[in-house]
Amino acid sequence: MVNVIINNKKLEVSMASNKIQFRSIHELKDPSLNGKLALKEFQNEIPVDELLRGDQSNESGTSRRNFLKLLGFSTAAVTLAACEAPVIKTIPYVVKPHEIIPGIPNYYASTYFDGYDFASVLVKTREGRPIKIEPNPMANALGKTNARAQAAVLSLYDNDKVKQPKLNGKDDTFDSVDDFVLKGISQAQAAGKKIVVLSHSFPSPTFKKLFADFKTKYPSAELVKYDAVPHSAALDAAQEVFGQRALPVYDLSKTQLVVSFQADFLGDYNGASLETSYGAARKPGPNMLRHIQIESNLSLTGANADTRVQLKPSAVNKVLIEVYNGLNGGTVSKEAGEIVKELQAKGSNAVVFADGSKGAFVLAHLINQKLASSALTGKANFLKEFDGAKYKEFLGWMSSGQVGVLIANNVNPIYSSNKGEDFRKALEKVACVVAITDKKNEMYKAAKAVIPVANWLESWGDFAPQTGVYTLMQPTIQKIYKSRQIEDSLLVWMNGKGNPANNYYDYLKANAATLIGGTTFNKALYNGVIAGGNTSGISYTGGNAQQAITELSSFKSADLELVLYTKTAIGDGTQANNPWLQELPDPITRLSWDNYLTVSPGDAEKLGLNNDLNARMQLGGSIVNLTVNGVTIKDVPVFVQPGQADGSFGLALGYGKKDSGKVAETGVNAYPLFDGSNSILSNVKIEKTGGDHEFAGMQLQNTLMGRYEIAREVPLDTFLNVKFDDEKLGWNKPLEYHTIGGAMPAGKIDLWDAFDDTDGPHFNLSVDLNSCTGCGACVIACQAENNVPVVGKAEVRMSRDMFWLRIDRYYSTDIPANVDLNKDGKLSQEEAISADLNVPGMYGHFLDKKSGILNHPANNPDVIFQPVMCQHCNHAPCETVCPVAATSHGKQGQNQMAYNRCIGTRYCANNCPYKVRRFNWFTYNLNDKFDFNQNNDLGRMVLNPDVVVRTRGVMEKCSMCIQMTQNTILEAKKEGRTIKDGEFTTACVNACPTTALKFGDMNDKNSEIRALFSTNRRYTLLEEIGTKPNVFYHTKVRNRKENNV
Repeated sequence: MVNVIINNKKLEVSMASNKIQFRSIHELKDPSLNGKLALKEFQNEIPVDELLRGDQSNESGTSRRNFLKLLGFSTAAVTLAACEAPVIKTIPYVVKPHEIIPGIPNYYASTYFDGYDFASVLVKTREGRPIKIEPNPMANALGKTNARAQAAVLSLYDNDKVKQPKLNGKDDTFDSVDDFVLKGISQAQAAGKKIVVLSHSFPSPTFKKLFADFKTKYPSAELVKYDAVPHSAALDAAQEVFGQRALPVYDLSKTQLVVSFQADFLGDYNGASLETSYGAARKPGPNMLRHIQIESNLSLTGANADTRVQLKPSAVNKVLIEVYNGLNGGTVSKEAGEIVKELQAKGSNAVVFADGSKGAFVLAHLINQKLASSALTGKANFLKEFDGAKYKEFLGWMSSGQVGVLIANNVNPIYSSNKGEDFRKALEKVACVVAITDKKNEMYKAAKAVIPVANWLESWGDFAPQTGVYTLMQPTIQKIYKSRQIEDSLLVWMNGKGNPANNYYDYLKANAATLIGGTTFNKALYNGVIAGGNTSGISYTGGNAQQAITELSSFKSADLELVLYTKTAIGDGTQANNPWLQELPDPITRLSWDNYLTVSPGDAEKLGLNNDLNARMQLGGSIVNLTVNGVTIKDVPVFVQPGQADGSFGLALGYGKKDSGKVAETGVNAYPLFDGSNSILSNVKIEKTGGDHEFAGMQLQNTLMGRYEIAREVPLDTFLNVKFDDEKLGWNKPLEYHTIGGAMPAGKIDLWDAFDDTDGPHFNLSVDLNSCTGCGACVIACQAENNVPVVGKAEVRMSRDMFWLRIDRYYSTDIPANVDLNKDGKLSQEEAISADLNVPGMYGHFLDKKSGILNHPANNPDVIFQPVMCQHCNHAPCETVCPVAATSHGKQGQNQMAYNRCIGTRYCANNCPYKVRRFNWFTYNLNDKFDFNQNNDLGRMVLNPDVVVRTRGVMEKCSMCIQMTQNTILEAKKEGRTIKDGEFTTACVNACPTTALKFGDMNDKNSEIRALFSTNRRYTLLEEIGTKPNVFYHTKVRNRKENNV
């Protein structure tokens, strides 16, 4: 026994198991405190018995569906906290599902569809929460992901969502909302009024069957489709040419010539991107695809073209008409004649795309019919369903008071329609307005009842995206908020409350059985995609060329014309509140957190518009009021864009969303200018306001400044006919050092002792500049996998972005003819000396902005995209200068960071020739100054637990996804097998839709990476400094002859 004296009172305490142990000074003063806190730790009892339904709770395991029903990893499970202290508790599994093992990821096949984008995907989950989106390899091109698909997982954890049902502006229950809707439906029926479901395009066979059943119950029900970017011109043209409102599916993998008129087919064109088959067709060789682009804005597609012609929209229309006439025996101009000759030469191996109006699409289809283009697969794309005539009819119903109930399924015409105010006023004539929405936007405010929409990661569903393809969507997490997908609501309103048939999973499973043949539902769900669904294709049935020509000719040419477009990051604005996407720089302008009016340098000079750098190298721009056909958009920032056609402007849609979250408010709303069909507009006026806009730019240098060895390029003819190492004309000659003993290959000379890279795997990454389109999917994938923080516009403007992977964009320059003696478009050292050019003459002078041949992009520049990440040098300059050995060389070739050793000297960043290291100037998580996803409990659920979240004062960089490579090694070791080629991978490699990035083990003699290393296009960045990177590049090949267009 031990005597303890507390407050002059003697206690006898046993030395055995009944010790008194105090956990804090507070408990010392009040020994009962611990018991009081324990009583308050969980305010609500976990309804285990209720949810497991009796005897199921005694089983050793449970199904994943029951697990998701039970707890999953919902907000309720994550954020239950004690009253006295902000302690966050995670509820342990009551009955752990067999397949959920803590620390081990699970992958589930599903379908990403948000009304605008579509992809068949694999969802990576950890302990029941989705943290990463991966492409579904079984879906081929439909399984490829763009930047928005990669970022969609963060939209699940959006803290600005509507969190529970509302009725008359107040929080309420589903029960009350259902009563309100059922009463509204009953009254509408009694009054003979229509019950309208207004939804975005929804190519779901089961949803359509469900609505048909709903209409059987309520004959006055109507389904009307509305899309912010409706592709109505393309659909109207398809109706005319193919006889149905479905978009044609193209495959460019065997195409040898593509001519595009305003069509950004590597972006948001035709309901799906063509970049996968485009990348396959761009493999250098005799039949490599040649790409001609005629456009006004410098688009992502135009930036990848071999030959780009910049014309204002009215002139593009003229050339398209001439090409059609030329192929049909008419007279043409010289420029159009060259295109006609190339199309005729390639015949069925050529294809033409067009955009901007119905007439442009019709002519393109008829040209392809004339060519018998093999790029047209005969399959139909069913993702876009907008019908302008039906929507116009619906507006008439509303205006005349014929609609009794309006159910808006996550659409907001008040924001995205040019008649938004008229729509708002017409809503006042509808007695029962129900908004199924995720944000407190304009539709939320106009509705009497609000139902939070379930995210696609919380929902069941199916889709028939194109001919012969059927995909399934499954929930990967319990519903985080009190949300409900529209199908569940329709079942309740059709069957009545409390009906056992109100289960959309059962309804879906029953209907899917009619679409998947003999395959079981579970097997189809496991694969995510299967042959089936809508089997109808498309074929040519008509098309009025003369009407299309008349339409295109009637477009009024003006001094200034406007092209509306969508960006690779934001699209139509559906995910505008996603900070990953807002911070992703535009591939062309390299600006983030903004949209802006793109202006040509010539027009900027005429109109007195400019972009200036301040003393801190931060970009500013003029601000204008933009008026088109009497509609004015105020305070639009201006960006002077090389490659923009004189007489034309460009402006992106999808920005300036109010009441949709603080992130979404950035930029200006351009939808009031868009009629839903024509993306090219005339009668444009601008008025300079005198203000100055602050841009957040990530790359302010535009050209290679004469360093042609960084992003190498070669014409196809030279590539095919000249040896790469030819002594005089070699286009990728190996670097040699001239020593006292003669010339020696650079790889044979070292300043440091070499590492032993033969024991175990040695990783290399290959980047093919010919296949990289600059789309940015790899950047978002890297950010998601490695917990890269969002820093916001102000920090990006300070050049403090945190991206581990960047995609540099380089423009070519105009070299004066009297200087460019060998006519290769480059300024060699010999040419500079012959022209007597001094340093300001080549690179410019700060007192003379117009000086410097190499400092200014060409008026119509060629563009190269170059992904740059840590090069993982075998002789890394960063490793030699770190005073605390925080960065060191790994046995497998990776340059590794030990974050807990780093003291933030930044010597490594200063010594890195590739400028790929990032410094944490602040703690970016749980910091109100950086109020993005990492500043709230919900947003942090997306964090990957395999990667540490860095703190202030620490340097970070690309790790070559060491957590993924190590996991592959450990799994193979556990299974006692050899690792196969292709198993080693990284986040960026998985996400790349064009396979421009490849990763593997150089010590595997049969690996693809080793074969790529041996090709004649391979080179490394800054090879002359002897860092010996483990990342190598492949020279870009441009399929162009200078005497062509």
